[in-house]
Amino acid sequence: MVLYQFAPSPSLCDFVRVYRIVHFVFKDITNIPYKPYPPKPEHCLSFYPRDTETVEYANTGTKINNLKTVLIGQQSEVTNRFVGKDFLVFQVVFSPGGLYRLTGIPAQELNNCYVDAETIFGNSLKEVNDRLSDAAGFNQMIQIVESFLWKQVNKGIRDFHRLDQVSNLILKSEKTLNIEWLAKESCLSLRQYERKFIERMGISPRYFSKIARFENAFRIKNKEPHLDWLSIALRCGYYDYQHLVKDYKAFTNQTPTGFHLLDSASPERKFGESDTY
Repeated sequence: MVLYQFAPSPSLCDFVRVYRIVHFVFKDITNIPYKPYPPKPEHCLSFYPRDTETVEYANTGTKINNLKTVLIGQQSEVTNRFVGKDFLVFQVVFSPGGLYRLTGIPAQELNNCYVDAETIFGNSLKEVNDRLSDAAGFNQMIQIVESFLWKQVNKGIRDFHRLDQVSNLILKSEKTLNIEWLAKESCLSLRQYERKFIERMGISPRYFSKIARFENAFRIKNKEPHLDWLSIALRCGYYDYQHLVKDYKAFTNQTPTGFHLLDSASPERKFGESDTY
């Protein structure tokens, strides 16, 4: 079992926050458990060079499967992920504004979407998947994907905006940052900041910050399971435990304890790992 994260080349940091590689091989398990995947503050491009996954939206019941490359917009609800016996995913997690700069697609058009990436990037993605399947190791995989990304950059990109750089502060801070301050740091009025943020990230900065705070609490609980929920809530900038419960119910339809019981049966738990990325 593999569950790793890798930093992109410095020249691609404006577009890519991190690469994730997840590889499960289930040899003796017939009924592979599903993964309840909570909302995260991110846009992703996922390659599946071996078995793919079936994604079921928990609220609507919509199912999507058999896609070898997927573009994932900002999600605001749980998606249940069902993987195959030899499951390998190479995931490009874009920096704030990175996907918008590469595609020019207003990010709000991809909210809660899980779409065939070939419809946006073309059928060259098939070659990328084939090469990933034959790659000798992780470093070669990264080289293959970065070669593809550079081709996209060279085709022409939208301009960098300071807002993208400032938005990274939301992801790095354990506390909720003041929106007015973020707008000022982006050299924009509050109204301009909110409009441009939605265009580049898909949702309002306040809602993005809310998802980031929730995801931070989720990760901390998995990293430090001995911590009680009140300590986690206060550490992440919630007023109290009930404030944390409100966000968990909004994003997962579960209490914190209830959702983490579901997560405890996820595929990675079979290998003694947990979702901490």
